[in-house]
Amino acid sequence: MSFFMVLPFQYFLIWIEWYSLFTIMIPVHAFLLLPLLEALGGDTRDFMQRTATVQWGLMITVYCISHVPALLALDIPGYEGRNAFLIVFLVLVVQSSDVLQYVWGKLLGKRKIAPNLSPSKTVEGFVGGLASATLLGAALWWITPFSWWQAGLMALLVNFMGFVGGLVMSAIKRDRGVKDWGAMIEGHGGMLDRVDSVCFSAPMFFHVIRYIWTP
Repeated sequence: MSFFMVLPFQYFLIWIEWYSLFTIMIPVHAFLLLPLLEALGGDTRDFMQRTATVQWGLMITVYCISHVPALLALDIPGYEGRNAFLIVFLVLVVQSSDVLQYVWGKLLGKRKIAPNLSPSKTVEGFVGGLASATLLGAALWWITPFSWWQAGLMALLVNFMGFVGGLVMSAIKRDRGVKDWGAMIEGHGGMLDRVDSVCFSAPMFFHVIRYIWTP
C-alpha cells in the first residue's frame, strides 16, 4: 500500500517541479510516517526488519529512480529543450560501464573484488570498464551542457556510483536469498536487475547538475 501511495505522489511532485519537497518527501516525511503507521498497527513482531524493508524499498525503487525523469525538469541556461539527452547520457554511460566491466573482467580479470556478493566483478574489470565508459562519456560531451572534460568527470562519477549500486543491490539479493529481482526479462532477471546501477548514479547525477549548472 505504501508504494501505491508514495510512488504516484513522488512523480506528481516531479511533474509540477516542486523541487524542495521532491527531494525530502521520501527520505524525511515517508521515513518518519511509515514506522508510525506500523506502530499504530500494534504488531511489534520483526518491527525493525519490516519497517526498514519498506523504507529501503521506497528509497531504491521510487526515490532513486525518480531522479531520472526529474532531469527533464532542470532549467539549464542555453540547454533548453534538450534535457532528454541527459537521460540518454546517464543511461548509456552507466549501462556501458556495466557491460565493459564484464568484458574487461572476462579478458583480464584475476582478482575478485567481492566474491561473496558478485563473483564476476574483478579489479581488472572494474578499472578497465570504468576507464572505457569514462572515455565514452567524454566523447558524448556534445549532447550535454558540459565541456568534454566535465563530461568525462561526470561519467567517472556516475560509473563509480553505478558500480557501488550494483554491489549494494547484490548484497540485498544475497540477504534475501534470491539470484535476480524477477523473471520478466528472460535470461536477465527483472527490470530492477537492469537498472540497479542507475539507482545510485541517478541521484548523484541529478544533484550535481542541479547545484552547478542551474541558476
